[in-house]
Amino acid sequence: MTEQMQDVQLEHQKFVEDLGDWQRSHNCGQLTLADDQAEVCLMGWVQYRRDHGGLIFVDLRDRDGLTQVVFSPDIAPSAHENAHILRSEYVLAVRGKVRPRPEGMVNSTMVTGEIEVVAHEWKLLNTSKTPPFPIEDRCDAGENLRLAWRYLDLRRPRMQANLRLRHKVAQTIRRYLDEGGFVEVETPVLTKSTPEGARDFLVPSRLNPGEFYALPQSPQLFKQMLMVSGLDRYFQIVRCFRDEDLRADRQPEFTQVDIEMSFVDEEKVMTMAEGLMARVFKDVMGKELRLPFPRMRWDEAMDRYGVDKPDTRFGLELKDITDIVRGSGFKLFAQAKLVKAMKVPGGESMTRKEIDAFTEFVKIYGAQGLAWIKIKANEWQSPIAKFLSDEERKGIAEALDLRVGDIVFFQAGEPEMVNAALGNLRVHLAGHLKLIPEGSFNFLWVTDFPLYEYDQEEKRYVACHHPFTSPAPGHLELMTSEPAKARARAYDMVLNGNEVGGGSIRIHSGDVQRKMFEALGFTPEQAETQFGFLIQALEQGAPPHGGLAFGLDRLIMLLAGAASIRDVIAFPKTQKATCLLTEAPAPVAAKQLRELGLRLREQPAKEGEAKKSEEAAQA
Repeated sequence: MTEQMQDVQLEHQKFVEDLGDWQRSHNCGQLTLADDQAEVCLMGWVQYRRDHGGLIFVDLRDRDGLTQVVFSPDIAPSAHENAHILRSEYVLAVRGKVRPRPEGMVNSTMVTGEIEVVAHEWKLLNTSKTPPFPIEDRCDAGENLRLAWRYLDLRRPRMQANLRLRHKVAQTIRRYLDEGGFVEVETPVLTKSTPEGARDFLVPSRLNPGEFYALPQSPQLFKQMLMVSGLDRYFQIVRCFRDEDLRADRQPEFTQVDIEMSFVDEEKVMTMAEGLMARVFKDVMGKELRLPFPRMRWDEAMDRYGVDKPDTRFGLELKDITDIVRGSGFKLFAQAKLVKAMKVPGGESMTRKEIDAFTEFVKIYGAQGLAWIKIKANEWQSPIAKFLSDEERKGIAEALDLRVGDIVFFQAGEPEMVNAALGNLRVHLAGHLKLIPEGSFNFLWVTDFPLYEYDQEEKRYVACHHPFTSPAPGHLELMTSEPAKARARAYDMVLNGNEVGGGSIRIHSGDVQRKMFEALGFTPEQAETQFGFLIQALEQGAPPHGGLAFGLDRLIMLLAGAASIRDVIAFPKTQKATCLLTEAPAPVAAKQLRELGLRLREQPAKEGEAKKSEEAAQA
């Protein structure tokens, strides 16, 4: 802001008045021709000011829209006299009369586009410095700048609409669950750290020096306690916290719709959840969902799509051709544990530049490269085509139903890498080729998940969902004897390739819960220290129970058509988990740390002292 602009803004402050007894009569997106000749009082921000010589026009904005206000020297000379001082984002109260806009001046894109308000008197309620970016949807300011000035970013119509959508969804959820006999219960924010899953955010306790609370990653244990307590049906729209690496659909603090039910099986929980989504879409989006949602086993999803949250709005399914190329002259195919192929109909026209870009993309998922073949009229064009026998070509062609003009992409190697690389390339290609229909919402249940997954870093099996998930009937012994084969009573709700909800039938037996901890590598002492209160509760007549949790931020992101959940959260963090508005996290005073029994780590003056300091810290 230049010194001249600052001087102008300071000069205009002398015109600021108190609101006094003025009362707003309408919002700025409300007036129509039905209000012709009505005396009204509007309040809001100046979006634009246009000086047409004699007449001054102001577009006045509030959260509901815009209304054009006219200052005329012929109708209200005193109101017109100082209107030239008005600037963008000045706060204004206007009294005037509604009239139709002149012929040829109607704006059909606005609710208020057929009328204007002729100002009779007005008050300047506040001035504003020049905003760092335009307060409009056509804003090309970078995200970091918008986050640093978030309260201005939230004035933009799109952001206002996102927050109001979020409000409507939350209220619809509460109504539906209340009608279904659910009781909303708040669970603690300061709780105990648990070793499984993502890292906890820790909070030191001043009253208990050397001990820490953890912010909850979810209310999982408490909602199970509520089932043991006989509450029967519980829900909560709750803040959760995870100290993990971030991306577009993750935040260190997020909101989840947490639901738990007693005396239920998977069908009961999933039917309730489908009804909830149907109500949200009908009441908020005006759309009817077809029930029940399709269902797919986890192993089928991985086989056909390479991921456990498949987007079913388009084709490009994967095909396992491992057996077809097992003895291939192409050594990579012959030796791989898994070989998969994906046909792109009509993709033969792709350029080498495009293919090279796709090759770089799959490297994100651990692939060394990307094999491909273009199906031409008289040949298969590819660096690898010469290594394939006629029998292998025939098998591949039949498996993928190849046609002239197609292109096929291949991936070979460890199953986890093959599925991740091709599964994510599938989605990337669909966006690149514009194969995803706009405005469509495809729901899917993915069921029968593995109970465990192998953690390469820790060299042990960990819970695929969480350690309180019940094993499938008949899989109790597999928990310890063959953990890779054990299946869980777990289910995820997927929408357009995004997991929007997930849950399971819980373990309700203390003995089974002990066996689960044993299978995860807990000693009896560790299990008792971390989860003794849960095991004790399960031994006090715990009913069969289960539930699920919806990620509210991700659901709103999909409904709003936003690119990131940051666009549907009022005050989000960056990908580095910082708040650019408040500059959190930030250092705290040494006095506060001393009260908590902590101290700032001192920086060693010399390199040799650094090693000593590190050793002392470890000790």
